[in-house]
Amino acid sequence: SGAMAAPRSFSAAEVRARCAQGACLVRCRRRLYDLSGFVRLHPGGEQLLRRRAGTDVSAALDGPPHRHSANARRWLEQYYVGEMEPGEEQGLAARNPAAAAQLCARYQGGVWVPRGYNRCLLPQDLVDWQKPLLWQVGYLGEKYDEWVHQPVDRPIRLFHSDFLESLSKTAWYVVFMVWAPVVLYLSWVSYTSLAQGNTRLFSSFTTEYSIPVHKYYFPFIFLLGMFLWSLLEYLIHRFVFHMKPPASNYYLITLHFLLHGQHHKSPFDSSRLVFPPVPASLVIGFFYGVLQLLLPEVLGLSVFVGGLCGYVIYDMMHYYLHYGSPKKGTYLYGLKAYHVKHHFEHQKSGFGISTRFWDHPFRTLIPEETFEKED
Repeated sequence: SGAMAAPRSFSAAEVRARCAQGACLVRCRRRLYDLSGFVRLHPGGEQLLRRRAGTDVSAALDGPPHRHSANARRWLEQYYVGEMEPGEEQGLAARNPAAAAQLCARYQGGVWVPRGYNRCLLPQDLVDWQKPLLWQVGYLGEKYDEWVHQPVDRPIRLFHSDFLESLSKTAWYVVFMVWAPVVLYLSWVSYTSLAQGNTRLFSSFTTEYSIPVHKYYFPFIFLLGMFLWSLLEYLIHRFVFHMKPPASNYYLITLHFLLHGQHHKSPFDSSRLVFPPVPASLVIGFFYGVLQLLLPEVLGLSVFVGGLCGYVIYDMMHYYLHYGSPKKGTYLYGLKAYHVKHHFEHQKSGFGISTRFWDHPFRTLIPEETFEKED
């Protein structure tokens, strides 16, 4: 490999000037990082990091609302912009020198590496980011599980074909524009069909003891569909999206990356945070067929449309948890911090997205002690 270019030098005055213009610069010893583009995506980052901009990075990384994982510290290195001029780092207030010494553990070949981290498994060493990733990841074998759970901040390309690539990504509002009208139309169809008074439960088994389903029951059936969706969301996220594919199975690794691994590898790729409508329609159609087999036609449709509404809320919520800036102390602020923990530290727990409810009975709740109380 060629010689590494010399890092750019920054003076304390230049750092202060950039911060005054709205940039968010933090430092680790002499190494300087520009978090301006990322700060709004971090829970509380807008308030916390900007307040400490230009100071020692350890103060930002180890402050409230929680301590940061090794993955979060690896993530930082993507924003490296240069070095402070010799002696100039003293011109910026270092608030936590002890934590800084712990954070800046060691260097290898100019690349920051945390304690206990295998240099051979650095993410950039395992795949060619200039080529589509989908056909590469299966060759990672036993290294795949660790690699896919080391997040990066860069867009992912899956396919060689531009057409297939376009079907694999979408903007968040497309999901709402496509499925919200479907929810409204099918809700109207369900309600008006129930209003005809012909729907009876258990009529396929007995006519004498069958139960009539009135139109006034529709809101409750709709809510039942949303409730069932929340359970299905949890089960799919935990047992399908977070399966650990066998290291020897190229195709299962590839399938895992296609379904969910890509999202954990690049959690802030905005075009891959919601389910694209074309593949989503295949999955939604499958569940519609199952409900039609299990329940009377109108009843199955009523449960289905409630579940479909739950899915739309889930996808919108998931996008917001990555790109929204909820107010500190609100439910959504806590849920965002919870989901970030799932991505960066607790990938084997914290599977609830729109709600933490199912993490309680299934005992996959992220421990409260990992969230430090704010001052």
